[in-house]
Amino acid sequence: MLLNAPQAADRGPLHLAELPTPEPGRGEVRVRIRCCAVCRTDLHIVEGDLPLPKVPIVPGHQIVGLIDRLGPETQNVKLGDRVGISWVHSTDGTCSYCLGGAENLCEQARFTGYHTHGGYAEYCIVRADFAYPLSASFSDEQAAPLLCAGVIGFRAYRLSGAGKGQRLGLYGFGASAHLVLQLARHQGCEVLVFTRGRTHRELAEELGAVWTGAAEETPPHPLDAAIIFAPAGELVPQSLRVLRKAGTLALAGITMSEVPALNYALLYDERIIRSVANSTRSDCHDFLRVAAEIPIQTRIQVYPLAEANRALQDLKHSRLEGAAVLQVAS
Repeated sequence: MLLNAPQAADRGPLHLAELPTPEPGRGEVRVRIRCCAVCRTDLHIVEGDLPLPKVPIVPGHQIVGLIDRLGPETQNVKLGDRVGISWVHSTDGTCSYCLGGAENLCEQARFTGYHTHGGYAEYCIVRADFAYPLSASFSDEQAAPLLCAGVIGFRAYRLSGAGKGQRLGLYGFGASAHLVLQLARHQGCEVLVFTRGRTHRELAEELGAVWTGAAEETPPHPLDAAIIFAPAGELVPQSLRVLRKAGTLALAGITMSEVPALNYALLYDERIIRSVANSTRSDCHDFLRVAAEIPIQTRIQVYPLAEANRALQDLKHSRLEGAAVLQVAS
């Protein structure tokens, strides 16, 4: 599915197109795609919330498929391997961020479905060292949301500082939050979920949330940490309002509406606000291992590839319970 120019998802901006079958270069592999989960970042790309470095572009960066061709000098993978591909497509490996263990901040990073054609297609190309082996305990469709919704949620959870016995608040309850809730519960956190949707609250409670309510409500106890998944800046003061002293608020979205002016008293007492940017390969490997150990249960709604526009519309209008997954091949 190809995007020629950004426009509102409700207008059906993606269309089917025939593209040449790509060939892998040095150190790369070609992946025959089985499925690709739909991410809110895809929606931001399609609607032009993020400036596009190139068009036309094939979106999608939560990809599951089989390696069907190896480029020259490719190591540590083989034909037929089932792998996942995530948002970070490649980094330069030489900048100060990469050398300092923060390749998620690499100045020359390239992103799947943004700089390079992504997973709303039959094939894609990726460097072999950015292709992640997947546990056999997950089906293709169940594994797909782990590759960004799961990984970014995992990074946000770690950066929030939440730990055993602490109270973690999740704002917005979509693909990422329903995975983080399971991770946090497994590691001994009490999880409180702030969302307006009745079905989202019911799912959160089913997965173990100890309290659910709207962002304007006050939970029974202050939060030790919080993560905002919804791209809504007005949630920042709401979450700080119920965050304890020295607590951390992590902002997990790639973009967010304007944050309103803050009363300094909300930030005082050494509260911390920090953004979450991309992920590292270590994040991906660590999360996929933990996800298989728990094991995390992904809630999915499957769409044929040709209905990618409908999946994006359902995401935009909060009609999903869990994550949307595009089925490319059976």
